[in-house]
Amino acid sequence: MTAYYLKANIKIEPLIWRWYAWSYLIPPATASCNIVERHLKIMQSYVQNPQIHAQAVKDPKLLGGPFIDLNGQEVDAVKELIEYTQKNCDSFIIFNNALKEFDRALQNEAQGDTLEALYSRMPQALRGLIEIVYDLNNKPSIRLIEPLIYKKYYSSDHQSIALSEITEDYRKFVLSTPRVDQEDEVYLNIPFSSPELTTLFKMRNEPEDIQKIYELFEIPPSKYKLFESFFTTKSPHLSNDRNYQGDDIRIRYFGHACVLIQTSNVSILIDPVISYPIKSSEVSRYTLEDLPDFIDYVILTHNHQDHLMFETLLQLRHKIGHIIFPSNIIGALQDPSIKLIFEHTGFTSLIELKEMDSIALKDGEITALPFFGEHCDLNIQSKLAYCISLKDRKFLFAADSNNLDSFVYDNIFEWIGAIDMLFLGMECEGGPLTWLYGPLLTQPIKRTHDRNRTLSGSNFDKAWFIAKKSKCKHAYVYAMGQEPWLNYVMALKYEADSIQMLESDKFIHTCRENGIESERLFGKKEWFISS
Repeated sequence: MTAYYLKANIKIEPLIWRWYAWSYLIPPATASCNIVERHLKIMQSYVQNPQIHAQAVKDPKLLGGPFIDLNGQEVDAVKELIEYTQKNCDSFIIFNNALKEFDRALQNEAQGDTLEALYSRMPQALRGLIEIVYDLNNKPSIRLIEPLIYKKYYSSDHQSIALSEITEDYRKFVLSTPRVDQEDEVYLNIPFSSPELTTLFKMRNEPEDIQKIYELFEIPPSKYKLFESFFTTKSPHLSNDRNYQGDDIRIRYFGHACVLIQTSNVSILIDPVISYPIKSSEVSRYTLEDLPDFIDYVILTHNHQDHLMFETLLQLRHKIGHIIFPSNIIGALQDPSIKLIFEHTGFTSLIELKEMDSIALKDGEITALPFFGEHCDLNIQSKLAYCISLKDRKFLFAADSNNLDSFVYDNIFEWIGAIDMLFLGMECEGGPLTWLYGPLLTQPIKRTHDRNRTLSGSNFDKAWFIAKKSKCKHAYVYAMGQEPWLNYVMALKYEADSIQMLESDKFIHTCRENGIESERLFGKKEWFISS
C-alpha cells in the first residue's frame, strides 16, 4: 500500500442543487425562497440574454449583482439546470409559493379578530407546519415549526462536493453563479453529514490508501487521473508552531473576521473562513496548515456567508471540540436555527448561547454580548459579539456590530469592565436589504427603504464611542472583506476614497492619537499577550 495525502491547495466546495452551499440553503424554508426568488430568476434571466450577464460581470460597479459569471456560451447547460431544479425542487417551489401566497392573505385579512378560521384555508404544503399569530400590536405573522419542516422537506440527496486544484485567489461570486460541469473538477455525490468526508479531510495530515478512497467515493474511471493528481506522497508542510505551548496568550489573525486565540490549555477559533495556500499571491497569509491539531472551541458571531462557511467548517469538523453559536428566534423565516443547520450537516457538540450567557474555560470564560445592526433592521436574534477572558486579559470580538444605541455599550462595559483588545468591523455602508434577504420577502420593498436598510457596521463616530467606553489598549478594524480570497462570497472592492476606508482611517488615526494601538488588519498578524 502507498500512502497518500490530500494536497493543501485542493479546493473543497460544498454544492447543493449545483449551487454553492451557504447556510440559508440548508433550512428547507429559506432554501425554498432562494430557489424560487434567486436561483430560478437568475438562471431564467441568463437564458433570455446571456450577453448582458457576460458584460455585467466585467463591470466592477456591478460586483455581487444578480449576474451569472459564465462566458455567455453555456445557455444549454443553464437550461438543463433550470429543468433539473424544477424537477428536483418541485416541493420547495410549492412550499415557497404557498408560504408567500398565504402570508399575503394573512396581512390583508387579519385585522385583530381571531385567526382560527384561517387554518381551514391554509395551503396543503403548509398544513401542520406553521402557526399563525398576532404580536402585541395586532400585527399578524407566520411562525414556522422548523423541526417539522425539516422532517417533511429536508433531503441531502442533491448535496455534493466539488474538488479541484486552486492556483489563484480569484473565484466566481457564488451567490449568483451556479456550477456547470467543469473538466478540471471531480464531483463527490455525497451528503455533507457523511463520515466518508471526514476520512478525506483527515488526509490533509494523515495518509491513506488511495485505492480505498477511489472505492469509497466511487470515482468514475474517466476522472481517475484527475482525482489522483489531487493527492501526493509527500508529507504536508504543517507549521511547526501550530500547537502553542507558551506561557502567554497567542493571537493570530487569519483574514477577514477569522482569529485564532491560544494558550497552552485552550484554542479558540472565531468565524473560520480560511485561505488555501496560493503560491502566486503577494498577500501573506495563514492557511489550514497553521491551525492546531485540535480546536477546543469554534465561535460563530452570526449567520452570514462570510462568517459561517461550510467550505471551511466541513474540513475542520474532525478536529473541532465544540461549536458555539447564537440562538435564533424560534419560528422566524429570516432567522433560521443554526443548531438545526449543524445537526443536519453532521456536526456535534453544539453550544447555543443567548445574550449575556457565559461558558467557563480552563484559563477564563467566553461571554456572549448583544450585537446590533448589520441585519437591515430585521428581527434577527442569531447574532452575538463575544468577550473572551483569558489569564486576566479581555478580548472583545464585536464582528460587524453597528453602534445604533450607545446606551447598550454603557450597560455592556458596566458588566464586563474594561477590555484589552477590541476587534470591530467598519463596513459602514453595506449592501441593501434585498441583496441578501430579498428572496424571503412576501411583498416588494420600496427602493428608498431598501437603500436605507443595509448590511452596515459602525462608522467612525460609532466605533470611536465603543473604543472609548471599552478603555481598550488595542483597537483593530477587521472583517472588511478585503483579502483577495474573500471576493467569491463578498464581492467587495474598496478604493482609497471609499467611505469604508475613510471612516476606518479616521478611527485608526484617532485611536493612535489617544495612545491606543490601532490598525486595519489585512492578510495576517500575530500578537503575544503576557498574562
